[in-house]
Amino acid sequence: MPVRLLLVRHGRVDFGATEFLDTPRGRQWDPPLDDKGRDQADKLAARLAATARPDAVFVSPFRRALQTLEPFTALTGIRGEAVDDFGEVFVGEWEGVPFEDLIAEHGDLVRERVDAGAALHTLAPGAESGDELRARVVPAVESRLPRTEKDATVLIVTHGGVINAYLGHLMGLPQDMFFLPDNSSINRVDVDGDAHGIRFLNDVAHLWYPTLWSGGTVESDRPAGPGSPDEGSDLEEDRP
Repeated sequence: MPVRLLLVRHGRVDFGATEFLDTPRGRQWDPPLDDKGRDQADKLAARLAATARPDAVFVSPFRRALQTLEPFTALTGIRGEAVDDFGEVFVGEWEGVPFEDLIAEHGDLVRERVDAGAALHTLAPGAESGDELRARVVPAVESRLPRTEKDATVLIVTHGGVINAYLGHLMGLPQDMFFLPDNSSINRVDVDGDAHGIRFLNDVAHLWYPTLWSGGTVESDRPAGPGSPDEGSDLEEDRP
Protein backbone atom coordinates (compact mmCIF):
# COMPACT_ATOMS: atom_id res chain seq x y z
CA MET A 1 0.00 0.00 0.00
CA PRO A 2 1.30 3.50 -0.75
CA VAL A 3 2.59 6.07 1.69
CA ARG A 4 1.21 9.54 0.99
CA LEU A 5 4.01 12.03 1.46
CA LEU A 6 2.82 15.64 1.75
CA LEU A 7 5.53 18.27 1.38
CA VAL A 8 4.15 21.66 2.43
CA ARG A 9 5.85 25.01 2.01
CA HIS A 10 5.48 27.53 4.85
CA GLY A 11 3.26 30.61 4.64
CA ARG A 12 4.38 34.07 3.59
CA VAL A 13 6.90 35.73 5.88
CA ASP A 14 7.53 39.18 7.30
CA PHE A 15 10.27 40.40 4.98
CA GLY A 16 11.23 43.18 7.35
CA ALA A 17 12.19 40.75 10.12
CA THR A 18 15.76 40.67 11.40
CA GLU A 19 15.73 37.49 13.52
CA PHE A 20 18.27 34.74 12.94
CA LEU A 21 18.59 31.09 13.95
CA ASP A 22 21.86 29.32 14.70
CA THR A 23 21.99 26.07 12.71
CA PRO A 24 24.70 23.47 11.99
CA ARG A 25 25.24 25.26 8.68
CA GLY A 26 25.60 28.74 10.15
CA ARG A 27 23.48 31.69 11.20
CA GLN A 28 20.33 31.73 9.07
CA TRP A 29 17.56 34.29 8.57
CA ASP A 30 14.54 33.28 10.64
CA PRO A 31 11.52 35.54 9.99
CA PRO A 32 8.03 34.88 11.36
CA LEU A 33 4.91 34.74 9.22
CA ASP A 34 3.20 38.01 8.35
CA ASP A 35 -0.58 38.51 8.55
CA LYS A 36 -1.14 36.97 5.13
CA GLY A 37 1.10 34.03 6.01
CA ARG A 38 -0.92 33.36 9.16
CA ASP A 39 -4.13 33.44 7.12
CA GLN A 40 -2.61 30.97 4.67
CA ALA A 41 -1.65 28.71 7.57
CA ASP A 42 -5.22 28.82 8.92
CA LYS A 43 -6.68 27.81 5.55
CA LEU A 44 -4.07 25.08 5.10
CA ALA A 45 -4.87 23.73 8.58
CA ALA A 46 -8.59 23.51 7.82
CA ARG A 47 -7.84 21.47 4.72
CA LEU A 48 -5.32 19.14 6.33
CA ALA A 49 -7.59 18.56 9.34
CA ALA A 50 -10.45 17.56 7.05
CA THR A 51 -8.40 14.95 5.17
CA ALA A 52 -6.50 11.83 6.20
CA ARG A 53 -4.97 12.05 9.67
CA PRO A 54 -1.18 11.93 9.25
CA ASP A 55 0.66 9.05 10.85
CA ALA A 56 3.77 11.20 11.27
CA VAL A 57 4.39 14.95 11.13
CA PHE A 58 7.78 16.62 10.76
CA VAL A 59 8.66 20.29 10.53
CA SER A 60 11.63 22.53 9.88
CA PRO A 61 12.91 24.23 13.06
CA PHE A 62 12.62 27.64 11.41
CA ARG A 63 9.97 29.95 12.83
CA ARG A 64 8.01 30.31 9.59
CA ALA A 65 7.56 26.54 9.30
CA LEU A 66 6.68 26.05 12.98
CA GLN A 67 4.10 28.84 12.79
CA THR A 68 2.61 27.35 9.62
CA LEU A 69 1.99 24.09 11.48
CA GLU A 70 0.56 25.71 14.63
CA PRO A 71 -3.07 26.11 13.42
CA PHE A 72 -3.15 22.44 12.37
CA THR A 73 -1.91 21.42 15.81
CA ALA A 74 -4.54 23.64 17.42
CA LEU A 75 -7.29 21.94 15.41
CA THR A 76 -6.12 18.33 15.77
CA GLY A 77 -3.76 18.14 18.73
CA ILE A 78 -1.17 16.59 16.40
CA ARG A 79 2.30 18.01 16.95
CA GLY A 80 5.26 17.88 14.63
CA GLU A 81 8.80 16.73 15.29
CA ALA A 82 11.33 19.43 14.40
CA VAL A 83 14.07 18.08 12.12
CA ASP A 84 17.11 20.24 11.38
CA ASP A 85 17.72 18.57 8.01
CA PHE A 86 14.39 20.00 6.82
CA GLY A 87 15.71 23.55 7.41
CA GLU A 88 16.10 25.86 4.43
CA VAL A 89 19.19 25.99 2.24
CA PHE A 90 22.02 28.04 3.75
CA VAL A 91 22.76 31.09 1.60
CA GLY A 92 26.02 32.10 3.23
CA GLU A 93 26.77 35.82 3.17
CA TRP A 94 23.33 36.52 1.68
CA GLU A 95 21.46 35.35 4.79
CA GLY A 96 19.03 38.10 5.78
CA VAL A 97 20.08 40.45 2.96
CA PRO A 98 16.99 42.18 1.46
CA PHE A 99 16.25 41.12 -2.09
CA GLU A 100 16.34 44.78 -3.19
CA ASP A 101 19.94 45.03 -1.97
CA LEU A 102 20.90 41.92 -3.93
CA ILE A 103 19.32 43.42 -7.06
CA ALA A 104 21.17 46.70 -6.50
CA GLU A 105 24.55 44.98 -6.17
CA HIS A 106 24.15 41.92 -8.41
CA GLY A 107 21.32 42.91 -10.77
CA ASP A 108 22.81 41.46 -13.95
CA LEU A 109 23.68 38.11 -12.33
CA VAL A 110 20.28 37.82 -10.65
CA ARG A 111 18.48 38.62 -13.91
CA GLU A 112 20.53 36.01 -15.79
CA ARG A 113 19.69 33.41 -13.14
CA VAL A 114 15.99 34.22 -13.21
CA ASP A 115 15.88 34.10 -17.02
CA ALA A 116 17.69 30.74 -16.97
CA GLY A 117 15.43 29.30 -14.27
CA ALA A 118 18.49 28.71 -12.09
CA ALA A 119 18.83 28.85 -8.32
CA LEU A 120 19.97 32.19 -6.91
CA HIS A 121 21.50 30.83 -3.72
CA THR A 122 24.44 29.23 -5.52
CA LEU A 123 25.73 32.74 -6.31
CA ALA A 124 26.10 33.58 -2.63
CA PRO A 125 29.59 33.37 -1.09
CA GLY A 126 29.76 30.50 1.39
CA ALA A 127 26.35 29.11 0.42
CA GLU A 128 25.34 25.47 0.64
CA SER A 129 25.60 23.83 -2.77
CA GLY A 130 22.75 22.04 -4.47
CA ASP A 131 24.55 18.72 -4.04
CA GLU A 132 25.05 19.39 -0.34
CA LEU A 133 21.39 20.28 0.07
CA ARG A 134 20.23 17.07 -1.61
CA ALA A 135 22.73 15.05 0.41
CA ARG A 136 21.04 16.08 3.66
CA VAL A 137 17.41 16.36 2.47
CA VAL A 138 16.91 13.14 0.51
CA PRO A 139 18.04 10.69 3.23
CA ALA A 140 16.22 12.75 5.86
CA VAL A 141 12.94 12.33 3.99
CA GLU A 142 13.46 8.70 3.02
CA SER A 143 14.39 7.64 6.55
CA ARG A 144 11.08 8.98 7.83
CA LEU A 145 8.83 7.14 5.39
CA PRO A 146 7.22 4.17 7.14
CA ARG A 147 7.76 0.74 5.67
CA THR A 148 4.30 -0.64 6.24
CA GLU A 149 1.71 -2.84 4.59
CA LYS A 150 -1.09 -0.38 5.38
CA ASP A 151 -1.79 3.08 4.02
CA ALA A 152 0.05 5.86 5.81
CA THR A 153 0.36 9.63 5.50
CA VAL A 154 3.50 11.62 6.31
CA LEU A 155 3.33 15.41 6.52
CA ILE A 156 6.47 17.57 6.29
CA VAL A 157 6.25 21.35 6.64
CA THR A 158 9.38 22.85 5.16
CA HIS A 159 10.82 25.26 2.57
CA GLY A 160 10.91 25.77 -1.19
CA GLY A 161 14.56 24.82 -1.50
CA VAL A 162 14.05 21.59 0.44
CA ILE A 163 11.01 20.66 -1.66
CA ASN A 164 12.97 21.28 -4.86
CA ALA A 165 15.91 19.24 -3.59
CA TYR A 166 13.80 16.17 -2.85
CA LEU A 167 11.50 16.31 -5.87
CA GLY A 168 14.36 17.20 -8.23
CA HIS A 169 16.15 14.09 -7.00
CA LEU A 170 13.08 11.93 -7.63
CA MET A 171 12.69 13.35 -11.13
CA GLY A 172 16.37 13.00 -11.99
CA LEU A 173 16.73 16.72 -12.68
CA PRO A 174 20.23 18.20 -12.59
CA GLN A 175 19.17 21.76 -11.71
CA ASP A 176 18.92 22.85 -8.08
CA MET A 177 15.57 24.63 -8.53
CA PHE A 178 12.96 23.73 -11.12
CA PHE A 179 9.86 25.48 -9.75
CA LEU A 180 8.84 28.03 -7.13
CA PRO A 181 6.34 26.47 -4.71
CA ASP A 182 3.67 28.91 -3.57
CA ASN A 183 3.39 29.73 0.10
CA SER A 184 1.37 27.03 1.97
CA SER A 185 1.27 24.84 -1.16
CA ILE A 186 0.93 21.06 -0.89
CA ASN A 187 3.09 18.72 -2.98
CA ARG A 188 2.20 15.03 -2.85
CA VAL A 189 4.34 11.97 -3.56
CA ASP A 190 2.93 8.43 -3.42
CA VAL A 191 5.54 5.93 -2.26
CA ASP A 192 5.05 2.19 -2.70
CA GLY A 193 8.20 0.31 -1.73
CA ASP A 194 10.97 1.69 -3.90
CA ALA A 195 8.52 3.26 -6.35
CA HIS A 196 7.90 7.00 -6.01
CA GLY A 197 5.19 8.73 -8.02
CA ILE A 198 4.55 12.46 -7.93
CA ARG A 199 0.77 12.90 -7.60
CA PHE A 200 0.59 16.70 -7.79
CA LEU A 201 2.67 19.84 -7.27
CA ASN A 202 1.96 23.30 -5.88
CA ASP A 203 -1.66 22.67 -4.84
CA VAL A 204 -3.18 25.77 -3.20
CA ALA A 205 -6.86 24.90 -3.57
CA HIS A 206 -7.33 25.75 0.12
CA LEU A 207 -6.47 29.37 -0.74
CA TRP A 208 -8.70 29.49 -3.80
CA TYR A 209 -11.70 27.59 -2.42
CA PRO A 210 -11.37 27.73 1.39
CA THR A 211 -15.08 27.07 2.01
CA LEU A 212 -14.59 23.49 0.78
CA TRP A 213 -12.82 22.77 4.08
CA SER A 214 -13.84 25.58 6.42
CA GLY A 215 -17.56 24.84 6.46
CA GLY A 216 -18.31 28.56 6.38
CA THR A 217 -17.72 31.78 4.52
CA VAL A 218 -14.03 32.53 4.18
CA GLU A 219 -12.41 35.05 1.88
CA SER A 220 -10.73 33.43 -1.12
CA ASP A 221 -7.27 34.35 -2.37
CA ARG A 222 -8.12 33.36 -5.92
CA PRO A 223 -7.53 36.19 -8.44
CA ALA A 224 -10.78 37.86 -9.53
CA GLY A 225 -10.37 36.98 -13.19
CA PRO A 226 -8.09 37.03 -16.24
CA GLY A 227 -5.41 39.66 -15.88
CA SER A 228 -5.65 39.87 -12.11
CA PRO A 229 -2.30 40.05 -10.31
CA ASP A 230 -1.07 36.72 -9.02
CA GLU A 231 0.62 37.45 -5.71
CA GLY A 232 2.33 34.05 -5.71
CA SER A 233 4.43 35.06 -8.71
CA ASP A 234 6.11 37.97 -6.93
CA LEU A 235 9.83 37.28 -6.70
CA GLU A 236 10.12 38.77 -3.24
CA GLU A 237 7.54 36.29 -1.94
CA ASP A 238 9.60 33.45 -3.28
CA ARG A 239 12.68 34.09 -1.23
CA PRO A 240 13.45 31.18 1.15
